[in-house]
Amino acid sequence: MSKLSKYTVSLDGESVTTKRLEIKEYFNNTSDLFEKVFTILKDDTAFYEKSEITRHPMIFYFGHTATFFINKLMSMKIITERINADYESVFAVGVDEMSWDEMDGSKYNWPKVDAVREYRQKVRSLINTLIEDLPLTLPITKESPLWVILMGIEHERIHLETSLVLHRQMPIELVKDVEEFKVCEHSNHAPENEMIDINTVDIQLGVNNSHPIYSWDNEYGIYEENVESFKAAKYLVSNGEFLSFVKDAGYETVEFWDDEGKEFLKNSKALHPSFWIKEKNDYKYRTLSSIIDMPQDWPVDVNALEAEAFCRYKSQKDGFTYQLPSEVEYRAIYEQALLKDIPAFHESRANLDFYHYASSCPVNEFNFNGIYDVVGNVWQWSRTPIRAFEGFVVHEAYDDFSVPTFDEKHALILGSSWASSGNLITKHSRYAFRKHFYQNAGFRYVISQKKEEELSDIYESDELVSQYCEFQYGASHFGVENFAQSTARVASAFAVNNTKALDLGCATGRATYELAREFDHVEGIDFSVRFVQAGAKLKDDGYLAFSTKEEGEIAVQKKITIEDLGYENLKDKVSFWQGDACNLKANFTGYDLIMATNLIDRLYNPMLFLETINERLNEDGILVITSPYTWQESSTAKEFWLGGFTNEAGEEVKTIDSLEKVLGEKFELIHTQDLEFVIKETARKYQHTISEVSVWKKK
Repeated sequence: MSKLSKYTVSLDGESVTTKRLEIKEYFNNTSDLFEKVFTILKDDTAFYEKSEITRHPMIFYFGHTATFFINKLMSMKIITERINADYESVFAVGVDEMSWDEMDGSKYNWPKVDAVREYRQKVRSLINTLIEDLPLTLPITKESPLWVILMGIEHERIHLETSLVLHRQMPIELVKDVEEFKVCEHSNHAPENEMIDINTVDIQLGVNNSHPIYSWDNEYGIYEENVESFKAAKYLVSNGEFLSFVKDAGYETVEFWDDEGKEFLKNSKALHPSFWIKEKNDYKYRTLSSIIDMPQDWPVDVNALEAEAFCRYKSQKDGFTYQLPSEVEYRAIYEQALLKDIPAFHESRANLDFYHYASSCPVNEFNFNGIYDVVGNVWQWSRTPIRAFEGFVVHEAYDDFSVPTFDEKHALILGSSWASSGNLITKHSRYAFRKHFYQNAGFRYVISQKKEEELSDIYESDELVSQYCEFQYGASHFGVENFAQSTARVASAFAVNNTKALDLGCATGRATYELAREFDHVEGIDFSVRFVQAGAKLKDDGYLAFSTKEEGEIAVQKKITIEDLGYENLKDKVSFWQGDACNLKANFTGYDLIMATNLIDRLYNPMLFLETINERLNEDGILVITSPYTWQESSTAKEFWLGGFTNEAGEEVKTIDSLEKVLGEKFELIHTQDLEFVIKETARKYQHTISEVSVWKKK
């Protein structure tokens, strides 16, 4: 087939002009390819259909990658104006089936497909201009504005592949053949699998800041392990090999499935892999847009739960203990295969990046020093939950890329697929999904003595989030009451009705629970998933575990349960969402109380919040704003400050006065007071701050 994709660009080089041209070519190729993927949908009506109930209609994904660019550029203050605020809200989040992803499609008024196409073109024009005009020095670093552009490109490369999976799950009558996406046209009997010896080796994972190719934050840092010798399957598990599991009633034999697997079977009613189609006593196979005879020697497409069940079945059948490889065992296979990373590795050597096919191909087609499909064909499920490496630091532009997956519920997929490109096909790529998810993924099994360490408690790995957990859930200091409790108490006292409240800027969620003592339902929203997931974890898992600094590198680990807090009867009254206070989704409305906690002086444009917040309140609704008014240009460009400066007339402008001017037409100021709070930094260092509380009643 013709070459569709382009390799990722390097971060270094000698010519800035040449580098700009390389990035433009890579960006436009990515956008072209992404849009080509959506031509697989039969017509525009198919954009409003779901591939499965846990996903949005396809129109969401079509718009999502374009809005990602704008939202990230806005949050990093690289641009100051939106293209379409409505789109950049409705298409912003909701792709990963996390508890804070709003998946109720009835709450959305999806735009016309042509309107989204036009929007995508406007975004493309803007990004091309930014690539030409933004400051650029080489090498490109994480501090460069072009890094955010590269982030958007690689993000679209991810969704390029995941969208193909969703299209493949669509009803066959809603998709069509596209000339550029040709499937492999040959297959044969499945080869007999065998075990290959993998030698003992010292493995080091992770990249550093000198790495020459764009990497996601979870790929930075270091992890080292001596991997003792083990055996690995020569081939990926083929459809033909997996067929024995299906014929031996593997999907109906509960002993092959763990608790999560049993839940998957209960919900899915699966009796065979998702892309198999039962016809009488035989099976057909679903490609992107067609149904073909079962290719016995192609790799089976399964989720991690099915792969694990097969390993238990094969272990019982053969008398050996088979399991999925760990992340380091996979790297040991990679090293023994004598593979080089891109760009030294040429993509023609494997079934990846659409170079050969827009489908899988036989598992014995691409040989790497005696073991096949080490990279390419399909991703390979591992038994390793994704965890942060030592030295992990979240990238502020996309703080919800990695951290939400550090929950022991997301398993790493390794090795890339026929649809993988860009960062996805690098040696160091780290992507993880929930075990019941379908990707272009299969597996190979190993025989090894190593078992994956199970963590009974997951301690917060993010230092800032840990500090806020201590602030909101830790002990009070110097006689100052817990701030989340005091603000919730003050706010609740002014509410006329107690049906529904919004805790905006909820951080780790303590005030959300406190408001639930008085309100029937409370929604906690924060811009950062890093914070939102803490409140959600307390609700879902019943505990929070975090560390608090004492002195230097010495820290104390703490754990607090929902029972300790007395919230066990409140958890069904709260929900947590990711959202931008300056551009909230339309469905966040109908509140009796909105509490914006220490938020106003951290917004990139507070007027966008203030000018429309009345529309989200019911009649007699109450708005509570707390803030120490610590304006800073790192959060808010000075032109958007509401106070803390001298105007052209030489007058000092105070924030409370600006709030009265902005809100006065729609609100009555009914109360102000000071509230103290103390944030612990170490055992001997604390921040003591005073917020002003202003209470506003909707007119």
